This record gives sequence, C-alpha cells and structure tokens, in this order.
Amino acid sequence: MIEIKHRKDLARLRRLALGSQGLLQTQPYGRGLAGAVNAINHIGYVQIDTISVIERAHHHVLHCRVPQFEPSMTNQMLLDKKIFEYWTHAASFIPINDFRFSLPYKHAIKNGQTHWYKNPDKKLMNELLARIRSDGPLRSRDIKNISSKRAGWWDWKPAKRALEQLYMEGELMISSREGFQKTYDLTERVLPNHINTQMPNIEELATHIITQQLRSHGLISLKGLTYQRRNTELRNTVKSLINEGLEQRSLEQIKLNNSDIFILEAGAFERSLPRQNNRLLIISPFDNSVIQRERLKTLFHFDYQLECYLPATKRQYGYFCLPLLFRDEFVGRMDCKTHRKNSHLEIKSLYLEKNDLEEDKVISAFIDAITLFADFQKCQSISLNSAYPKRLTQYLQKKLKALG
Repeated sequence: MIEIKHRKDLARLRRLALGSQGLLQTQPYGRGLAGAVNAINHIGYVQIDTISVIERAHHHVLHCRVPQFEPSMTNQMLLDKKIFEYWTHAASFIPINDFRFSLPYKHAIKNGQTHWYKNPDKKLMNELLARIRSDGPLRSRDIKNISSKRAGWWDWKPAKRALEQLYMEGELMISSREGFQKTYDLTERVLPNHINTQMPNIEELATHIITQQLRSHGLISLKGLTYQRRNTELRNTVKSLINEGLEQRSLEQIKLNNSDIFILEAGAFERSLPRQNNRLLIISPFDNSVIQRERLKTLFHFDYQLECYLPATKRQYGYFCLPLLFRDEFVGRMDCKTHRKNSHLEIKSLYLEKNDLEEDKVISAFIDAITLFADFQKCQSISLNSAYPKRLTQYLQKKLKALG
C-alpha cells in the first residue's frame, strides 16, 4: 500500500484525478460536437439538471472540457444516437454503447423489485404505448394538448406519470429534446441496430462500473464506486472484484494521512501526467469531478455544499455557488446569475479562499475564465457585487467593467 505523507504526493494524486476528468488539459477530447461525444464516452455520463440561474449544468460540464461546445450539441448527439438519456444516480446523458448497463435497473422497475411510481396505471400505460406505436413519437407537451381537446380520455398528471413510467421501464426512450420538452418514442425505433441489448449479469455490471470509474476518476473508493446505488448484491460483487484485483496486483491501494483509502490501477501513481498550467476553471455544482462531496473534501480539502436547497437564512455562500479550480486546487467559489433579457452576468459574491497561492496569478486566471464563461452565457457585460477578501472588491469591479 502506498502512503501519502508529503504535499507533493498529494498534489500528484490530485493531478491524477483531475487529469482523468479532462480538467487539466485544454482540449483533451477535441473540439465541438466530436469533442463532446468523446468527453461523454470518457467520463461516463453527464448529469442533466433543471436549474437555470446560469446555463444548464449538462452544458456547463461539457463547456469545461470541450472548446467550441454549444448547448445545441447535446440534442444533436441524441439525434445522432451517440448518447441516450437515462438514470445513473440522477437523470443523465450516457454513451449509447453503455446502453445494456441500464437494463438491470429498467428490469427491476418493470418487475416491481424497485419502484419509480408505486401502483403505476398499467391501462393508461398501454394506451400511451399503443398511441406512440401507431401515431409516432410523442412530446411531453402533446399529452396536455390531447387532454384538453379530448376531455375524459387522459388527464394530464396521470398521463405524464404513465409516460415517465414507460421510459423508466425501458419501453420508451427519449429521441430528442428541446430544452426540457422531451420527445418519446419506442425503444426499438430509437436504439441503433448495432447496440448490444443483452442483459448483463451482476459481475459484468460490477466490472463495467469499476472500469468506468477508474478511467474517469483515476482513483476510487469502495463507497464512491457504488455512489447512490442501493443494490446489496452489486455492492458485494464490486467489493469482491476489487479484492481480486488487489490480490492479483492489477490494482493497488493508496492511503492518505487522514487514513482514507483509495484504489487505483497498478502503476497509475507513477504514470506520466498532464502538466499544470495557470488556467482557472469555473465548475458546475453537478460536475462529475465534484458530485461526490465527501471525496472532494478528502482529496482536495474543499468543503462544498450546493445551497440552493437550503432556506435563504441558512446559506453561507449563496443560492448557486460554483467551485473555482486553479491548477490542482479548488481555490474558492462564485455565486452568480445570468440576466438573459439584458445579456448581463451578475456575480453576486466571489470568494477566494486559499491564502498560500499567488494572488495575482489567480486573479489574472479568473479574469480570463470569467470572460469565457460570460461568452458561454451569451452575456455582453459582467458586474460584481462583492468579493472576499473585501480588499479585492473594488479592484475586480474595475477589471470587470473594463471587459464590457
């Protein structure tokens, strides 16, 4: 077992994690649409979220990794059948080649081993399925239109629940989406013919999870491997395969000085890693690199909570604070909002929390990052209400005003 005792070793471990996420390189997956496909294939999923204070999280995640990415490209990837939508630990875009690994959860819902909705309306589900089979794809908004025109046939809320149940059971897939208006169609009409649809056994599923996590995170914990998965048999199989890998020395363990243990491929710690640069990244709260908050705190010493789910009186940093990554450290957070009507990005508060970094380099990198970020938000001006340390507020306000 490798023991991490020195700061330089911890820095190397962090670089392994960030490099595996594609956050150290400027274009690790390429550019534009092709780069976005490569990015999802590598990191395994991109979480979909509805919060719209700034550009949606699923677009933000790809923006951080893929130069020239545009939000319209997510729907294009659906239309091109490069990705599909389903549930990981949350609603997500997933590589189409990983389709078969969604089948166990669909099977469990369909057979009542787990529930999406309790007591689903089978009659209504069959009516919806028959309608889609005969009339073609159905948009979620179409149900409402049909309901209002044909009173007494479908009621909006039960019909919407039935449609979602069919999707979660795997009878339907989302063939395209405009914002959050989804179009549903029969799975056999959406899924490309070459895609493997064989149900994986528990060992195949566990192997897939381990392989994907090692590829996309570089180092993993047993708890993190089955994040938000409550299947006891799956957890036991994952643990067994990890122990087998350790015994065969294809895997090794690494221990941090706080006694937390991570697992990585043998030799990964000595592997050549991308060089550091002075780039700062503004990260989504739903980014794959930060979604496991305990891992983030253990590995990066960054205590982060998304506070939009808290009452306003209990928020310390703001409604939708975004982590700030500089080199291999999370150095602060920013609460901001896009005012789309007047193309303005309002930074409500900016917190720079690391005292041992070169402040001028961090600020310079932040100015570069916020310029790109505002462009991504389609904003032409930026303002700052307050910064911490407070002495930076006026200086940054002048810098940002000059950008507009």
